[in-house]
Amino acid sequence: MTSTNSVTELPSTRTLAITTMAAVAVAGVVLVTLVLPAEYGVDPLGTGKALGLTAIANPSAGPAVTAPEGATAVTPVVEGPVGRYAATYKRDAVEFTLGPYEYVEYKYHLQSGAMMLYSWSATTAVVHDMHGELNGDPNQVTSFNKSTRENDSGAFAAPFSGLHGWYWENPGGETVTVKLTTSGFYSSAMEFRFDKTKVPHDVSIP
Repeated sequence: MTSTNSVTELPSTRTLAITTMAAVAVAGVVLVTLVLPAEYGVDPLGTGKALGLTAIANPSAGPAVTAPEGATAVTPVVEGPVGRYAATYKRDAVEFTLGPYEYVEYKYHLQSGAMMLYSWSATTAVVHDMHGELNGDPNQVTSFNKSTRENDSGAFAAPFSGLHGWYWENPGGETVTVKLTTSGFYSSAMEFRFDKTKVPHDVSIP
């Protein structure tokens, strides 16, 4: 009985070295001719420009998007179902803690016709009055919605320029937390507390 044993010959050190050097050389060529022009805009051989790869690394900026002529802070230019304003859209989120029988007012500066979406909630029912002050004059106040409730959400269009917002009063003996979230075309906000202090608030740009 005859048995045949096959032995696989391993490559020599010289062959491995040549193969490795060849792989490194190919990788270097790919790096210089393709990767550098496409990723970093570096094109030492000009191949990136010839192949259109440098445009990938340096995309041209598109024109700045602006509101069309005629749009204002409160008057949009209507384009089909879209109304585009010139004003900056902003948002705000605040939280107030009211001790027994304390109150707080929180109002936004809105121009006549400016829109605002809002939602607020309290941990228990509070005395609530949504109102506006014509041109910020506390002697010219118009009440829009007054009740005792725990929450409210809606959309508001300022009927005149001035301060518009809410009065919340804690009518009970337990501490109450009020949370408010808004978004719209207002410029700033002001907090009026029961101790007669006024605190200006910055409103963020999304």
